[in-house]
Amino acid sequence: MQYREFEKLGEKLSVLGFGAMRLPVEGGDQGNIKEEESIKLIRYAIDNGVNYVDTAYNYHKGNSEILVGKALKDGYREKVKVATKLPVWLVNAYEDFDKYLNEQLQKLDLEYIDFYLLHSLSKKQWGKIKELNVFDFADRALRDGRIKHIGFSFHDDLSLFKEIIDSYDWHFCQIQYNYMNEDYQAGTEGLEYAASKNIPVIVMEPLLGGKLAKTPPKEIQDIWDKATVKRTPAQWGLRWVLNHKEVAVVLSGMGDIKQVEENIKTAEDALPGSLTQEELDLIKEAAEKFQSKTAIGCTNCEYCMPCPNKVWIPYNFQLYNDYYMYDTEEYSKEMYRKLKERNEAASLCVECGKCEAACPQKLPIMETLKKVDILLRE
Repeated sequence: MQYREFEKLGEKLSVLGFGAMRLPVEGGDQGNIKEEESIKLIRYAIDNGVNYVDTAYNYHKGNSEILVGKALKDGYREKVKVATKLPVWLVNAYEDFDKYLNEQLQKLDLEYIDFYLLHSLSKKQWGKIKELNVFDFADRALRDGRIKHIGFSFHDDLSLFKEIIDSYDWHFCQIQYNYMNEDYQAGTEGLEYAASKNIPVIVMEPLLGGKLAKTPPKEIQDIWDKATVKRTPAQWGLRWVLNHKEVAVVLSGMGDIKQVEENIKTAEDALPGSLTQEELDLIKEAAEKFQSKTAIGCTNCEYCMPCPNKVWIPYNFQLYNDYYMYDTEEYSKEMYRKLKERNEAASLCVECGKCEAACPQKLPIMETLKKVDILLRE
């Protein structure tokens, strides 16, 4: 296993982290984790050098933290750093910070958490927790030893990312990053900005939720086949992220032993700067080919939001694009069904036209929402 050390952390972390959000489950119920199998997966990863295990309050309907706590019995706690996340969307008073941290310590059955993140910061949540004096809570939790390192995970635009980075003496941060998302959310500029402030970066979604690990369309496979060194789609994706020296850990939500074995092997020699220019050019070519399959050129700027009829326009378009770009028919239809349950689906568009008037890309939003519903409804 390869380890990277960052002065600010004073820790040597395995470049591969085990993300406990896609554990094997029974009957498709995300809350019903296959306990014995999941514990074996986590312990196998630890036995083979992984020393960073990541979970969160809401993963697997609240059961992931409990499962991780069980997996770390029998001497495994001493071998790893544990990361979990404060559900900031549930915090409505200062006392809630302590309430959730203490509950998480109990669920994990730990005396302290090594890496504690403010989960999924966005403009709305950021403003709220600042008003509730989150920094006082963080300082206190560090002093009393309930947490060892404080950071945040992020899902919003680059300007907000920089604002958050500059607001506090963070120990680390976590961003979504992969070869399809160089300019998405924090992106490469955010990665380098954090590094310029001596803040190590943990990367989530290196394979875009598994989309970049699937058997690719023929035109993408033809690109990979041109490489001198043959690799699987997952290996290309992980190596691209690990090629960046600013990255401390890449998280992978591994749901079976083959994924764990392959990712461990990849992490052994995916050193910073190890990809050749020829290989980087192939990855860029693959990204451009994927991008050419985009059905609607939505940039997720959200100028179209909020929709008067509560349609979540950007996410509807994301599912639509994923269908064509990554062949995610089953996934996109399942997520669309959930949008309908929450009354946020494309089918609820009443063609008021406000979204199209606000769209800087001048996209045919209303007509495309009709296409989304026709394609994804069951």
